[in-house]
Amino acid sequence: MRLLDIQSSPRGESSDSIALTKSFIVACKSKSSSVVVDTLNVWQERLPDFDYEAIGAKYKAVRHETMTEAESNIWDRIQSLIRRFQNADRIVLGTPMWNFGLPYKLKHLIDLVAQRNYLFAYDGKQYGPLLNVKKAVVVYTRGSRFLEGSPIPPSRFDHQATYLDFWLHLVGVRDLRSVIVDNAWNRDRHESEVSLIDGKAALEGLVEWFLD
Repeated sequence: MRLLDIQSSPRGESSDSIALTKSFIVACKSKSSSVVVDTLNVWQERLPDFDYEAIGAKYKAVRHETMTEAESNIWDRIQSLIRRFQNADRIVLGTPMWNFGLPYKLKHLIDLVAQRNYLFAYDGKQYGPLLNVKKAVVVYTRGSRFLEGSPIPPSRFDHQATYLDFWLHLVGVRDLRSVIVDNAWNRDRHESEVSLIDGKAALEGLVEWFLD
């Protein structure tokens, strides 16, 4: 089983999202020797800029036109990232909330790999997935707790899980489970610790489903 582990926090060992996904992956590996992990840390990967050459390559790839040398080089780098998604049987992704959305490096990765005819299809009328990822687990960590009826309802403030869940389904994740860890780093450290313990327990409860 090929597992793509996407890490999107720059905090390394201090990151709650990374600690939670790591504990989940360790639990999976203890249950199945077939798990092979490909770790993609968006801060360590040296992602290429999605610049003039990259955009030029993107449109030439769709139109099957000849690329310049610079476009071809950047497209090769983008293709190597795309293949890591195409090769995955399962995805585990952890992300903190930044400004009510995703860390910009995670969005950078999405902008690079979400290419027409590679991760998704579009015929001018509708979109369709091109990946075949059976299952994925996403861990969302947040500094606050968002509740409808409160001053910070998720319907207004959550642009993290809503976008990423949508995108993963769009490109071809068939079964997605999300674990949301609110209050992961608020002023009440005890409350944060309880939230993290509950998040870890929720992940442990997903191991059998994830491996099946």
